[in-house]
Amino acid sequence: MDHAADRPARWGRIDEDQLPLNQYPRPQFMRPDWMNLNGRWEYGVTPQDQIPEELEGSILVPFSPEAPLSGADRVPRAGEKAWYARSFRLPEGFFKGRLLLHFGAVDQICQVYVNGYLAGEHTGGYTPFTLDITQYIRKTGENRLQVSAEDRTELGTGIYGKQSTSPGGIWYTAQSGIWQTVWLESVPKEYIPELRITADPEEERVFLEIPDGGGTECAVFAAGKRIFTGSFSPEGKAEIPLPGCTLWTPENPFLYDILLKQGDDLVKSYFAMRSIRREGNRLLLNGKPIRISGLLDQGYWPDGLYTAPSDEAMIFDIETAKEMGFNLLRKHVKIEPLRWYYHCDRLGMLVWQDIPNGGDSYSPFWTRDLPLGLGIQLKDRKYGRFGRKYAPGRIRFEQELEEIVQTLQACPSVIAWTLFNEGWGQFDTRRLTERLRELDPTRLIDSASGWHDQGCGDFCSRHVYFRKLKFRGDDRIGAITECGGYGLELNKGKGGSFSYRKAKDQADLEKQLTRLYRDELLPLKQEGLICCIYTQLTDVEQECNGLLTADRETIKIDAERMRRLNLAWLEDEPQ
Repeated sequence: MDHAADRPARWGRIDEDQLPLNQYPRPQFMRPDWMNLNGRWEYGVTPQDQIPEELEGSILVPFSPEAPLSGADRVPRAGEKAWYARSFRLPEGFFKGRLLLHFGAVDQICQVYVNGYLAGEHTGGYTPFTLDITQYIRKTGENRLQVSAEDRTELGTGIYGKQSTSPGGIWYTAQSGIWQTVWLESVPKEYIPELRITADPEEERVFLEIPDGGGTECAVFAAGKRIFTGSFSPEGKAEIPLPGCTLWTPENPFLYDILLKQGDDLVKSYFAMRSIRREGNRLLLNGKPIRISGLLDQGYWPDGLYTAPSDEAMIFDIETAKEMGFNLLRKHVKIEPLRWYYHCDRLGMLVWQDIPNGGDSYSPFWTRDLPLGLGIQLKDRKYGRFGRKYAPGRIRFEQELEEIVQTLQACPSVIAWTLFNEGWGQFDTRRLTERLRELDPTRLIDSASGWHDQGCGDFCSRHVYFRKLKFRGDDRIGAITECGGYGLELNKGKGGSFSYRKAKDQADLEKQLTRLYRDELLPLKQEGLICCIYTQLTDVEQECNGLLTADRETIKIDAERMRRLNLAWLEDEPQ
């Protein structure tokens, strides 16, 4: 009997003698003294109102209990909590005055205990959070860390993306608990809490801001050479001139390095000189017209699910997309660890970032059948149509929106936000578009990707499935933000097979993709189309319309052939 289905995928071979995902988790805000807490933790599941006396199981952090790589023997169900615990000692000389405990992400509601004391809580499954645990720790001897996590997926008020308690079709396995790196950081009593970066390439300058950062020393480096030395104003602001600055582009992803010093606190960061803006129906990168060829990127892995099994695995996806000639990844209703964005920054991959969707159950009649089958676009004033009848969920969405924007504020690769996708949890689109623009005036906004367009935002954004590519735009940037979906099932996923169209074999897939890009897409240049995003980068569980298999073992189309198709679309700049 072939047990291939039981073997780990290409990127799922974890050496437990080494800590998983052991690279510094926050590349745009690095300190020298840190301690990774990934690895084997104690683990258990209890009823919601119960605190366990001891945990008999184990789990490999940062993989969610549902992920095969976690090794967990059970997953929490409705009305239950997952519990994590581990002990740690601070290395000699590590403690400098304060101790910060960082979580990349915990899905979805969690409490953190240090040596028996409640050190903090957090709600929201996609954003990092930090707790100052100085008052609870022992500088010498053993410390005990416990975490509880509760996740209701679509049954709660938070955002959850493609996770579903009933996966199938375009919906995937729901996950819970810790799914990004956990780490400790030692800082002096007075330290730099955060850094805000705003580049202004047109005026050849960059603005830096640190709360209460007056007097902080700053140095900027270009290709290892120091080009600026100065300090922040008493208000915690610095305006740094960069005459003749090198602009960041996908072809030349040039990054400037920053070194900050406040007392004994040292922080390394980076930024790029990159602008993105709309001029009528044109998309301008650094003031020059650009065309987009992208891939929908779900960010799922067979063995890690939401969590890439390694840094190399994340890099592989980005580099493979570039080799095939794509210049953008649309990160679909999921927020990745910050290292993923760092790799996009340094490798030159544009990112179109979706805000993960939330709300209660969606009615296919309103969200899919009317727009897809009959071309009917609905106003979003009736909350119940799109799963938004509960006010706590609407309030929670706005709170998490703000946290997400703050988290990715300085990533140069991120050029656009998708506020809502296909009506999932959509509400108050016009108001929220303006709110998002207030939070981040430096990027463009796709207010309603696919359908249920409310006439706002920077894109006339359409999804085209089951039919020939057509596009009729307006005075906004023309974008087909999902199309294609030619399924070729090479590795049978669980729950059957799903795709928008079928390919018989790899030769047939190449034939269909060639027709799509050469015969259908290219003529749409004359119709003002600027952006095209194909569904999708990889297979995911039962969905088999990826250009790569879910395990990344096979690229289904010749990469050079795909690159040439993309070049034909990208070769001439929009007028």
